[in-house]
Amino acid sequence: MQNKKQKVYVAMSGGVDSSVAAALLKQRGFRVVGVYMKCWIADDPLYKGCTALDDERSARLAASHLGISFYTWNFIKEYRQKVVEYMLEGYKNGITPNPDIMCNKEIKFGLFFEKAMKLGADYIATGHYARLWREIRNSLPTGDLPKGEKSEIRILQAKDKNKDQSYFLSCIKPDVLDRVLFPVGDYTKPEVRMLAKKFGLPNAERKESQGVCFIGKVDFGEFLKTHIPQKEGNIVDKEGNILGRHQGVFLYTLGQRQGIGLSGGPFYVVEKNLRENVLIVSKDERDLLLQELSVKNVNWFSNVKEGVPLEVETRIRYRQAPATSTVSIDSSGKRCTLVFKEPQRAVTPGQLAVFYQGEQMLAGGVIA
Repeated sequence: MQNKKQKVYVAMSGGVDSSVAAALLKQRGFRVVGVYMKCWIADDPLYKGCTALDDERSARLAASHLGISFYTWNFIKEYRQKVVEYMLEGYKNGITPNPDIMCNKEIKFGLFFEKAMKLGADYIATGHYARLWREIRNSLPTGDLPKGEKSEIRILQAKDKNKDQSYFLSCIKPDVLDRVLFPVGDYTKPEVRMLAKKFGLPNAERKESQGVCFIGKVDFGEFLKTHIPQKEGNIVDKEGNILGRHQGVFLYTLGQRQGIGLSGGPFYVVEKNLRENVLIVSKDERDLLLQELSVKNVNWFSNVKEGVPLEVETRIRYRQAPATSTVSIDSSGKRCTLVFKEPQRAVTPGQLAVFYQGEQMLAGGVIA
């Protein structure tokens, strides 16, 4: 394939992963354009922990070192509408949404993808740790698909299982995958660091961001208090006995043990009753176990058959090991019932259940 004739827009966050992705693509002969997506502003109350200015500068320096074009695209309004408001609405309704997954769906593989395509991109690329497998008449490695050739595309876990981010890609539209590249998915994180040094990237030693997508590390409780009116209420046990007061049901998550403010514990948050504004706790961790749940808005990356139970491994949070389970799909394909072989702890409505078979990520949906 003559990569020199193909243009790829790389989402450069300022971190080492996306910078190495851009470097690898340039090395392979692509015409590379770096783009930083500006999604937050300095005068927001959340700015206390925002790293956006440093991130943009780091991305620009990396692009300059590589000798590639670089642009900043302003998605502040869209990010607030599609990600922040979605997140806040979820917390107001007593669930725990995942903003990073929505950011991937609506911003990186939504707005960024669409704008890049309109500007003549052949592909977009990100620094995600994931791999793509494209099946045509002769199987070809990631990125080696002749333009215009039809294929079945699968998302696979990254080589570095500790860094794998396929979980966060579970809600993007499957039809964008034939124009997407994940250059660092075939490397481990230490290998990416070594490549960054080899390429002489100025951010080779930059630490990873651990915060909300595009915002950075923040006091999330303070962020929620700033944006959602507080409404105090009772903390009760499963029998309804009042044990204390909470500052707002939305501030707590299922399974939480720290920060509840009760003596005589430990206590665990086992339920949030939004209607009664009551937080229910228990000393018994077994009250957190659940074996069956419903998943909605399921996004499939492979063909499935209605009414045929599917044996999968399921992640109900990013860092949790996959659990053996059976999925039963309804007639729409968008909702399913999930039964675990062994009960799972603190299944949290609003978070994502993501299904795997081997290394392949099959689908993801919202825990109802």
